Amino acid sequence: MNLSESFRFAWRGVTANKARSFLTMLGVLIGVASVIALVAVGNGASASVTNTLNSLGSNTLTILPGANSGGFGFGPGGGGDGSDDSNSATDSGTDIRAVQLTLEDARALADRSQAPDVLGVAPVVSPASVIATYRGASHTVSSTSGTTPSYLLIDNDTVASGREFTDADYLAHSRVALLGVTVAKDLVGGDGSAVLGKVINLDGNAFTVIGLLTAKGSQGPQDSDDRVLAPATAVQDTLAGYENLSSISVKATSAATVDAAQAQVESILDARHGTNDSNRDFSVTSSASFLSAASTITSVFTLLLGAIAGISLLVGGIGVMNIMLVTVTERTREIGIRKAIGAGRGDIIAQFLLEAVMLSMFGGLLGVLIGSLVGLVHVGTFSPVVSTGSVVLAFSFSLAVGLIFGLYPANRAASLKPIDALRYE
Repeated sequence: MNLSESFRFAWRGVTANKARSFLTMLGVLIGVASVIALVAVGNGASASVTNTLNSLGSNTLTILPGANSGGFGFGPGGGGDGSDDSNSATDSGTDIRAVQLTLEDARALADRSQAPDVLGVAPVVSPASVIATYRGASHTVSSTSGTTPSYLLIDNDTVASGREFTDADYLAHSRVALLGVTVAKDLVGGDGSAVLGKVINLDGNAFTVIGLLTAKGSQGPQDSDDRVLAPATAVQDTLAGYENLSSISVKATSAATVDAAQAQVESILDARHGTNDSNRDFSVTSSASFLSAASTITSVFTLLLGAIAGISLLVGGIGVMNIMLVTVTERTREIGIRKAIGAGRGDIIAQFLLEAVMLSMFGGLLGVLIGSLVGLVHVGTFSPVVSTGSVVLAFSFSLAVGLIFGLYPANRAASLKPIDALRYE
């Protein structure tokens, strides 16, 4: 018997009991769709995290106060001009170093003679829970930053309408502000553009809105447009007090010079704070290191999701084998007749193996279709990313499932002796 005849017999076997065949395919369908969908979710999460970190730039550094090493306990940072940051108190043999970053630290980092690989420096003051109000409308701002004009360059920010604040605004302690789209919309409605030129209150202090920041969208639960930027001098005058900085943002001259810039930053601050790499009272992190760590985490996450979905596909394969064993039992007399009139062992194996492969193939095709539709789903700014690799892998695995789990029933059918099969009731 040739292969076309085997296909014909297999097709008849699959279509003889349509409901049972569909239910068998359903297990494979769910498995394939799950693999594609969950891997797409993992890929989407990875892309979202990568886009967020890339928006910060691959050559940015963030300096934070409060690194704790070598058994040091760090107390709250007090004010200071940065000229005597190495002072410490001794209490029962334990050093207590004030945690602080100052404007003088930021100015020192901006000295190109000491830090030739640093392109820009922006001190940041971040008062908490600032409430913006305008004509009865109120909004609690998630992120308020007092900084310098260079912050926009470092953070890859642009102004969509209006103007940026300038060095003159910074030096004059001008109470001007740039609003994120979310804040602007909550205060004036519409697209928020009506707030331009208006005087709003930030914790009761009047600020003139001079610009709207370009929308960045939401990244998971965090709204990147729920923010206010203003000159650090004005923020210290009104919202934060003349305390130490929350952080310092630094931009290297290029992605290739990030390591060199970080070394220069650490060297300058070590000299100013009287610290070294074993007892620093600050930490320096780069967006590149965050990106590398995030990529590793999301890759493992995606692999885990795919493995979990693969289990359901394996269960679907067991269902295929179960149904094929039932089919062999039901068609024992048919097998005996076919062998009695000349069908060989290979013909019987081909027939039942093809039936199993057909069930897996049709289930796999439907699973690919349904799983691929997940890529059309959008939740906020998050979108699953269906990869060609996951589709090919899932479909190939479904065919392998048909072959592997169909082989035993097919071999069992081919092993029946004609005389025993014909006597079977």
